[in-house]
Amino acid sequence: MEDTIDISQLSFTRRKTSIVRIGDIPMGCVFPIRIQSMTNTPTLDTETTVEQCKRIFDAGADYVRITTPAIRDAENLEHIKKELHAAGYKKPLVADVHFNPAVAEVAARIVEKVRINPGNYVDKKKFETFEYTDTEYTQEIERIHQRVLPLLSICKEYGTAIRIGVNHGSLSDRIMSRYGDTPEGMAESAMEFLRIFEAEGFKQTVISMKSSNTRIMVYSTRLLVEKMAKENMHYPVHLGVTEAGEGEDGRIKSAVGIGTLLAEGIGDTIRVSLTEAPEAEIPVATQLVNHFNIPSNKTEHEDTLSKPTEYLKYNTKTIVNIGGNSSPVVIADLPEGKTKFSSSPEPDYLYFFDHGNKITLHPQYNYITSMKRWFVSYKEEQNCFPLMTDAEFIFYGEKSDKLNFVTISAPDIRPELTDALKKAQKTVLIIETFNPNRLGFQEQNLLIEFLKYHKINAPFIINRNYSEDELCSLQIKASSDIGAHLIDGFGDGIWLRNAGDIPFSNLVSAAFGILQASRVRTTKTEYISCPSCGRTLFDLTTTTAKIREKTAHLKHLKIGIMGCIVNGPGEMADADYGYVGAGPGKINLYKKKEVVKRNIPEAEAVQELINLIKLYGEWFDA
Repeated sequence: MEDTIDISQLSFTRRKTSIVRIGDIPMGCVFPIRIQSMTNTPTLDTETTVEQCKRIFDAGADYVRITTPAIRDAENLEHIKKELHAAGYKKPLVADVHFNPAVAEVAARIVEKVRINPGNYVDKKKFETFEYTDTEYTQEIERIHQRVLPLLSICKEYGTAIRIGVNHGSLSDRIMSRYGDTPEGMAESAMEFLRIFEAEGFKQTVISMKSSNTRIMVYSTRLLVEKMAKENMHYPVHLGVTEAGEGEDGRIKSAVGIGTLLAEGIGDTIRVSLTEAPEAEIPVATQLVNHFNIPSNKTEHEDTLSKPTEYLKYNTKTIVNIGGNSSPVVIADLPEGKTKFSSSPEPDYLYFFDHGNKITLHPQYNYITSMKRWFVSYKEEQNCFPLMTDAEFIFYGEKSDKLNFVTISAPDIRPELTDALKKAQKTVLIIETFNPNRLGFQEQNLLIEFLKYHKINAPFIINRNYSEDELCSLQIKASSDIGAHLIDGFGDGIWLRNAGDIPFSNLVSAAFGILQASRVRTTKTEYISCPSCGRTLFDLTTTTAKIREKTAHLKHLKIGIMGCIVNGPGEMADADYGYVGAGPGKINLYKKKEVVKRNIPEAEAVQELINLIKLYGEWFDA
């Protein structure tokens, strides 16, 4: 490897895909990334569903997906489509089908695309694990092949596309028996159906890998792309983190998962699944797509796999509480003129610039300041450490015998800096870039690869700089840019800096949110809550707020809040406790995957959830 890093070749590319015709809005790498959402109204309520579709389309969606649980719902899609067309809304509709192939066959004659879940489209999910011989496994695939033939025939006749939508929470017993609920199992679940579709000459297919776990969502999608490429398939991919939640958590989690893949050029349509009104998802998705500024008709690249498909933390040395097996830290800029702050959780290190006026440092905090100010005023302080430029580091070397920081970027790399970094024993690197979005990600990645090649195992902090006045925009951009590194096991901390008008506490909250969404540090209760759809059996927004109010202090727990049984029980595998709609006004409560209380009246269910947490000894008073 050269002694310098060339960043002149950084560029945007998208994975090369086939084109799928979905009504008048086709999908694939030569078209813009499409944005969609899903209704949460009863599909038999034509007027309400039509009005919600209008709001979603008016917000900027390209497609709207509609829950289609039964034959009557599928038949009513014709009335919904007719009403929308009469009002001038002619964008494509998508039927969302689980469990019943006959429903998909009706819907495929009406709407432009049908989504089926290979985990339960033919299989009846029982959450049991069986042993399958190779012969039995082959027989199961042939059974699926025969059952899906009518749908493929109808779709060919009517020009209807299909999305094979794999959900981590509803893999078939057959897949679970051989692969478990793993990224490999998810990718293979899609490939089983793709091979059938290919054998029948059906090409109008889109694929998705959905999970509430950002790592699993990213790794399974990468594996899918690899598997497709090996079999000469290049279908478009739909991206989404299912059950992402609400508010800041939902936005950050979605951006970490979706943004990581968009940064690699993977993704042709996205949905941001929020526990909010469906139309509220569209501006978030639009900001996420615009952040990567991926244009149409630009360079595409062939499918290649150069990214991890399982989590492996890059091994760095430990310096104080940074690196090694330590949790990633958060560094934050202390507002000018202040030495105290109000935020929960608290940053691990505070950077300040004192403008020549020495300030009083509080012993409960750790501070960072410029090398010059540290040397003049703070070198005797036990909780203050110097931050050097690359030139200062080369010339002066380490100044603190405990902990030093040095800011470097890819263009800074030169032989004398490399030599100095190799000799460093007490220095943490701040890896900086001023390139936007994916270019900045690529630049930092080049620098990380350079450090690995030269066996420089100093801990490093991922630093990104923004100038945002709008919090949602900052959350989306930072989560996409920084989360992509953390998902791949790189980074011993993050430093999120912003020149715009966003309060200190919001920046700190976003930084910790990115760490949690990337599954590298937990500092608050995690809520795995679905975005609601026509199958939802209670008011998700209100219920989620009630559960959050009672349990937000239980920072060690993951709590799933699911509207129905389609994905709820499966996603409980990633949650400690689950609150799942069982029927009108009735709730089932889960411990992991196991249902422990059934058909609880909704009015009593939140208190019963608390009682269940207490029963397992995981409750404490706030």
